[in-house]
Amino acid sequence: MSHFVFIAASYGVTTLGLGLLAAWLLADYGRQRRTLADLEARGIGKRSRRGTGDAPGDAP
Repeated sequence: MSHFVFIAASYGVTTLGLGLLAAWLLADYGRQRRTLADLEARGIGKRSRRGTGDAPGDAP
């Protein structure tokens, strides 16, 4: 019975840690999307969306 407490506590700590990690990742994802939307609203877009000739090496 003494091992059961250790094993249950280990699973509990692991589950709590993974839950906190998932919550942090979801919160960060939301912050990053809001930041990107704010930048795009100000006219600062992604580099991959630039037209031809904007990036080095695009010139003929």
